[in-house]
Amino acid sequence: MQAPDVSGDDTGSDGTSDGFTELIGRDWMIGPGTFDNYKCTRIQINQEMWIAGFRALSPMGTHHEILTISDSAPQLGDYDCTGGNLDIKMLYAAGVDTGDLMFPAGVAMHIKAGQYLNLNLHLFDTTDTAINGHSGVLAKTIPAAQVTAEADMTFAGTTDIAIPPGQHSATGGCAIPQAWHVFALWPHMHQAAMSQTFKVNGAMMLDVSPYVFTDQKNYPMAMSFQSGDQVIVTCNYNNTSGGMLMYGESATQEMCFTGMYRYPAPANGTLYDCVTFP
Repeated sequence: MQAPDVSGDDTGSDGTSDGFTELIGRDWMIGPGTFDNYKCTRIQINQEMWIAGFRALSPMGTHHEILTISDSAPQLGDYDCTGGNLDIKMLYAAGVDTGDLMFPAGVAMHIKAGQYLNLNLHLFDTTDTAINGHSGVLAKTIPAAQVTAEADMTFAGTTDIAIPPGQHSATGGCAIPQAWHVFALWPHMHQAAMSQTFKVNGAMMLDVSPYVFTDQKNYPMAMSFQSGDQVIVTCNYNNTSGGMLMYGESATQEMCFTGMYRYPAPANGTLYDCVTFP
């Protein structure tokens, strides 16, 4: 399976005519009361692309979607998967009601002809009837001649989450290994989340309070990091479950991530370049 041509300004699959065209997507159906269902699809790209903007196609039932890229793939097409079916390099992530993301002038993500894109969908149905939909990612491209810097995406935060009942926090981050320019942040937590902060060398860069699970925005930024700068993400929760709340992909578990869109893209960058692990 190969990707559609997204090199022009044709009408996008969501009915727009502003240069966005579906890059990857799939149909799905899930049963009532399903909180944790994962559907994936993988395609091979048949042309070089420079992507300068993303739009999520997230109908009701789409909890989040993660788009990753690799040079090889075990299979193509639609397949059932788990939250861990991700490639090590990330392009884009979106949650409930994530808006369009446009890159700064001259900044784009590079996809080489022959590379593989994998879309991981986390789906849930809290209704008493089955639902179906088509989820995906739309992209806007620019000519290679207009590109001055290559971008990618990585997460900051922590997977070291074990929250007892009540109000508690989790914190993680990293020392920046090289100079980066960060042009957007995407905070991501789940349903027990109260707020999230993103600090650099102790200075507040973003304070999302309250954090609203159904309004997972991208926040445009213009930050320049130097090697050694300290990034700290703090996530605050109110655990009303009566038991321990642990890290996990499930909507009934928790996360503490801030997606960082950055350039220049490190040669060996991964989706977890600024994450603290247990």
